Amino acid sequence: MTLVLPPRLTASARTLRDTAEGRGLPVVQLTDHSVPADLSVAGLRAHVHLHAGPTFADAVAPALGIAPLEAPADWLAGLPDVFVRRDIRAVPIREAYALRRPAFVKSPNDKGIPALVYADGSRLPGPDAVDPETVVLVSDVVTLEAEYRLYVLDGRVHTGSRYAASGRLALAPLSASAEAFGADLLAAAGHTLPSAIVVDAGLDDAGRWMVIEANAAWASGCYMSDPERALDVVLRSAGPAALLTERDAAFVR
Repeated sequence: MTLVLPPRLTASARTLRDTAEGRGLPVVQLTDHSVPADLSVAGLRAHVHLHAGPTFADAVAPALGIAPLEAPADWLAGLPDVFVRRDIRAVPIREAYALRRPAFVKSPNDKGIPALVYADGSRLPGPDAVDPETVVLVSDVVTLEAEYRLYVLDGRVHTGSRYAASGRLALAPLSASAEAFGADLLAAAGHTLPSAIVVDAGLDDAGRWMVIEANAAWASGCYMSDPERALDVVLRSAGPAALLTERDAAFVR
């Protein structure tokens, strides 16, 4: 089992690198989008895993035989209201241009459309910059008191941590209430997610828990999560396509 990393490492990537090396796993940091021949041969491809951003993953995963898992683009919009506490729609960006109110808009699974509160639809990237059929998530604007990252493996919260408070970076251990909310969510909707994924959850200013979004574990920062358990999720989330289960095949990026 080999963990492949991109040329530039985030703090999270360095933590996962050190954790993998502590397990005795080989770690390869690529210098660019080129995949060395010794990693792309069939025998080795059966053991290669990835931790990297979406753009880099898109460039190298096919050559490495890796199947990166992610949530469906409309996953958040399809959750019951009790888990989101706000109106959320997955629509082509051409429809979002008609917005005449402030809204939080983002790309579902990457950073193609910056995740921001836009004063109205005219502030979004225009058709000269993005395909009008590009799907975006449009949601009501909410105020969050605390935000947590939950690493999910096989339908359970495997580890996690707080990463923000009142909109600012504020690392802290995973709270019991955040973990309990994650358990409730996964009991109801875990079947709609791949076996390895990250879910961000928040507590609003009215004391209500809500799902913020789902993120690919292979591209997520681990903050104060247990790095050993976070690595478990990362390895499953972007591993050999030959080892994909029938369940996860529907969630390949």
